[in-house]
Amino acid sequence: MTGRDQAERELWIRRFHPAPGATRLLCLPHAGGSSSFFFPLATAVAGKLNVQAVQYPGRQDRRSEPPLTSIDALADALFRVLDPDDDSPLALFGHSMGAVVGFELARRLSAAGRPPTALFASGRGSPLLSSGGTVHKLGDAGLLAELRRLNGSELAPLKDQEILQMIIPALRADFRAVETYRPAAAPPLTCPVIAMVGDADPRVTVEQAGAWSGTTDGRFELLVHPGGHFYLAARRDAVVAQILERLRAEALA
Repeated sequence: MTGRDQAERELWIRRFHPAPGATRLLCLPHAGGSSSFFFPLATAVAGKLNVQAVQYPGRQDRRSEPPLTSIDALADALFRVLDPDDDSPLALFGHSMGAVVGFELARRLSAAGRPPTALFASGRGSPLLSSGGTVHKLGDAGLLAELRRLNGSELAPLKDQEILQMIIPALRADFRAVETYRPAAAPPLTCPVIAMVGDADPRVTVEQAGAWSGTTDGRFELLVHPGGHFYLAARRDAVVAQILERLRAEALA
């Protein structure tokens, strides 16, 4: 591995509490989100899982980089930077847009003979359902209104106008990536898929989350939590317990 490869890997993948040798849990953020969203989860499983959180271009310390506008481009980039020589188990946890990026990354890993241990798909309907949408075409006010609608009461209120203006380019690019995504034909995954959803999510119904069952020939499970789109902010302990329990079961299978 060259120094350039390592630098690119560190640009994309952040480690808050490294645990070498432990199962890697690669966390993929939602539209407009960043790696720091998963810091509380990483802290909660410190020493038990090696949490690695993705930092997409166009936000926080990567704000000067143009954001990517397609799910396939994001999945391709992540596939390139994942270390093929790291043979520790790898599970994927994607929230909202991150669930779709995780699905496409799982496809690429599987095609390369390196399927993930499991895919946790949170806050997103199955990628096999017809989607679309025009949020990415709205003006700034409409884009931020959608963000506030999804934000609900689970996260801190979005009031800082300077910060909001800074995230608009990445947020618009992310919505464009999600709304223009169409999955190519490919064999189903073989790894377990665990879908998670809030029972009051304004964007995803329980039925739509349950349709993830069609993405794998492996085991499927649907876990429904009280809450909205960002249910996992308030339900962190329960989510962590479920992740650890499922990954232990896979290790023993």
